[in-house]
Amino acid sequence: MATLASSSSSLLFSSPLSKPSQPSLSPSLRLSFSSSSSSSNFSSFLSISPPFFTQPLSSRGPFVSSFSVRASAAEKKNVLIVNTNSGGHAVIGFYFAKELLGSGHEVTILTVGDESSDKMKKPPFSRFSEITGAGGKTVWGDPAEVGKAVGGATFDVVLDNNGKNLDTVRPVVDWAKSAGVKQFLYISSAGIYKPTDEPPHVEGDVVKADASHVEVEKYIAETYSSWAVFRPQYMIGSGNNKDCEEWFFDRIVRKRPVPIPGSGMQLTNISHVRDLSSMLTLAVENPDTASSNIFNCVSDRAVTLDGMARLCAQAAGVPVEIVHYDPKAVGVDAKKAFPFRNMHFYAEPRAAKDILGWRSSTNLPEDLKERFDEYVKIGRDKKSMQFELDDKILESLKVPVAV
Repeated sequence: MATLASSSSSLLFSSPLSKPSQPSLSPSLRLSFSSSSSSSNFSSFLSISPPFFTQPLSSRGPFVSSFSVRASAAEKKNVLIVNTNSGGHAVIGFYFAKELLGSGHEVTILTVGDESSDKMKKPPFSRFSEITGAGGKTVWGDPAEVGKAVGGATFDVVLDNNGKNLDTVRPVVDWAKSAGVKQFLYISSAGIYKPTDEPPHVEGDVVKADASHVEVEKYIAETYSSWAVFRPQYMIGSGNNKDCEEWFFDRIVRKRPVPIPGSGMQLTNISHVRDLSSMLTLAVENPDTASSNIFNCVSDRAVTLDGMARLCAQAAGVPVEIVHYDPKAVGVDAKKAFPFRNMHFYAEPRAAKDILGWRSSTNLPEDLKERFDEYVKIGRDKKSMQFELDDKILESLKVPVAV
């Protein structure tokens, strides 16, 4: 029987009915501990997670019976997050830090660059007070000199959410190894999978040999005994500074047609960043279970490109006009004219479900309402914008645009 201490822990019991892809790493009954700090006063309570017991067996993905009991006695971890200072991945470190702090772990987030830079005036960096206010630490510096940046502090876990190539990540891995860090986590990308005739991408599918993330993943696996790699796709969530849903809102609120390359039936995966942070937290709290595994860090549902446009319009409460076009015929680069890949591009989080007992909470219709409220709150709906590539596409298709 565990000794009850001043911190609190979470026991997660899950019993997947479907056969896991890696049975040796996914026992039918799994016990894991997650820690959260508390005062010296003892407290415990029972919380039942959303309706796992009533989920129909016909629903997508393996059925998991799950409940969490918060009592005491789990190991509290000290986690360092090496966070990128730009792009869509920056928000991952922000959410991960907040979730870890909420579970009672200690967190330091090292952001690349200088605290006084203009980049730090934008979200999620402009919201770092939410991290420090919850007891976390924020520092800035060069990952190549990570030991200097953290002032000699020691950590149990390091997450690299910055490097895309081995030259950038190797110094962090080598420092972590020499500093006695027990577990190393890495944010890779689902973009490294080779196109397939059998979507979705699942863990173990063939990857592009020349993708820089592949070399990083290989080095981490060779260097560390306790490691895990996470491959995200597109994500949404408060604090994200890379346009995703905003691209659609920009056109919808201005009553402009939304130009989508191809048929619009291409499938992709858009996850709320809280799904990514919850998966990462499970790996921190279950290091032996997570060890030596690659996880598609995505939600468990796909969405069509047309569907994304319609869901954004639904969130905004206005109709949408969708226009399809052939990028080659129009003479535009679809990568510049549209925020997503012009192809089927989606993965499923099978390993996270089978191995970690993880469950997705992304709900695009509801999550997009939250994002649209923020979009309006910051006044982006009133901003003056130019749509030069859109205009070129629409002109070639002879589609009128309201002035």
